[in-house]
Order: sequence, then structure tokens, then C-alpha cells
Amino acid sequence: MSKFKNYNFAIMKYFRYFLFPLSVLYGCVLSIRNFLFNRGFLKSKSFSVSLICVGNLNTGGTGKTPMIELLVRILGEDYRLATLSRGYKRTTKGYIEVNATHSSSDVGDEPLQFKKNFPDLKVAVDGNRQRGISNLLDAYPNLDMILLDDAFQHRKVKSDFSIVLTTYKDLYVRDFVLPTGNLREFQTGAKRADIIIVTKCPENLSRAEQKNIALQLRPKPYQKLLFSSISYSEFVTNTLQKIDINNFDNFALVTGIANPSPLVQHLKALDKKFSHEKFPDHHEFSAAEILRLQKSPLVLTTQKDYMRLKSEFSLEKLFYLPMESRILDHQDSLKSYIKEQLFDHLE
Repeated sequence: MSKFKNYNFAIMKYFRYFLFPLSVLYGCVLSIRNFLFNRGFLKSKSFSVSLICVGNLNTGGTGKTPMIELLVRILGEDYRLATLSRGYKRTTKGYIEVNATHSSSDVGDEPLQFKKNFPDLKVAVDGNRQRGISNLLDAYPNLDMILLDDAFQHRKVKSDFSIVLTTYKDLYVRDFVLPTGNLREFQTGAKRADIIIVTKCPENLSRAEQKNIALQLRPKPYQKLLFSSISYSEFVTNTLQKIDINNFDNFALVTGIANPSPLVQHLKALDKKFSHEKFPDHHEFSAAEILRLQKSPLVLTTQKDYMRLKSEFSLEKLFYLPMESRILDHQDSLKSYIKEQLFDHLE
């Protein structure tokens, strides 16, 4: 079976190269669109509140959710914050302010995760970012800052500060535009960012390797380059209990995220015994899949997947492993740089 999967993967990989002309056309169309926004032919709306955009050039898996949560932790100490997402794969439409009674199908798994982890945070979803920001400001006129989740290509809103994420093992400079590659636009789009953060780095990433990555990314003089890693909790948890990871074994790992490799490697390093059920990012689990997964005595998943699965399992058998993003070398450098660049807005 694995040979058959590898064969299909190889066919799809080579097939994507035949789509190269389409990729060039797609990238050129997006470049023209960006040019029109940059020159003012297409309008970006500004707002009185500070807008921080977190996005990427690669499609998914760069760690936007833990980065938004990092920003909430470091900026929420000093400023009144809100987050705005589109609510990917939700079944509802329009503007919704997220509360604890919502399900992932109502508002999307990531916004629901934000609200669970930060109950006092104002969390909203709206595919129309202009309308979403306006509604948040109408409801909370004293907001200092709104974090825009996955909005780097959303040019109809003028962000005051933009953060582009790229993963350590999949730098955007090694990729190409869809459908041949996995980029949403040409690599040159990264020049719009104020900060480029290389995510999911080893915690012991050396200065020499950081310098090598910097030579590949070639940030502009006005851009700051930072490196971050993922830190996993020592406990698995759910709404009922918390268990030391050392005492948690023989489980099924269920992932519906773009890149589960760091989590898998972490669990293997802990010498955990588990099987891995891998699904696509934001996967909507079918009844048959749920029934099959329910046969496992213990299930471990990511918090994002937990938001979608918790209603399908008895809580004593479903757990997630909390994780956080942290900046290597100087944790405070991200906060201080943002405050420095947004001085006029934040005063």
C-alpha cells in the first residue's frame, strides 16, 4: 500500500511541473494586482486602530496560529487586543464575535482555540476584513490593536505592520507559485513584510545556520529577521484532566494540520508508542472516520483538531498536547520592535 501511495505521489509531483506555464501566469496576475495596490490604483482602507497582519507566502503549515497566540501573550499585557480571522471552513456567513458556546463549524477551529486560550480576548470572524474591523471597532471603540490572521494577501485593508512566516525546512525561497509549487504569490511579495520569522526551528539553531538562512532570504534593510521554535507542554490535557506526557502512551495520534512532522518527531524523541492517523489541514472528519478513530482506547491530537473532535469523543479518551511558539535568542525582541515601528499608533 505504501508503495502505491509513493507511486501516486511521484506522479503528482511530476505532473505539477507540466503546470509551470499556469504558475507563471498566476504569479504575474497577482504581481499586477499588488502593483495596482502599491500605486494606489486599487484602494486599501486604513483604520484608526493599529492593524498587525500575520501571514505567509507558502500555503499553510507555517505556524500562524501559535504566532498569533504569542503576539496575544506579549502584547496583551500592555494593549487592548482583538483578533480577526475569516473562520476557514465554517458553515456560517458574515461577521460573528466568537464566544465559548460556539462550535468549530460555527466560527472555525483556530478562532475557537484563540477564545479558549484567552477568554478575555475579543475574537471575531469575517471573510470581509473591512467589515470585520469596522464591526469590532463599533463594539469596542477603545481597542488599541487588531491582529489579522492570515491576511498578508488581503490588500483591501492597509495593515500598519506585517509579519511573514516561513518554516525552517520549507523556506519560501526554495519554492514556486501554485500550482507547480506552494506559494500564494512570487517570492518578491515578502518585501511587503516588516518582519520575516523563520518558524519551527530547532531550539539549538546555531548563529552560523541563522546567518546561512539570512543569506538565502536576503531581507531588505528595513526588515527584521527573527527565528522561532515550537515548545511543547509536559502535559496532555482536555477539559477534565491533565496527564504528564511521560505517563501517556499507546495512543493514536490524529492530526488534521498541514505539517504534523514536528509533533511526530517530538513524540518519537520522547520514545512514545503510538500510531499516526494523518489527515489534510482543516479536515472535516466523516462519520466513518470518527467511528474508526473511536475504537482507539486513547487519542492524542493537536488543540486545533481537538476543537473539531471534542464533540465526537468521550473526554476521558481524547487529549491534546498544548504548544507555544517562542522567539529564539531574545524573546522580547519581537515586542520591542513592534512597539518601535508602531510608536505613533500606540501612543
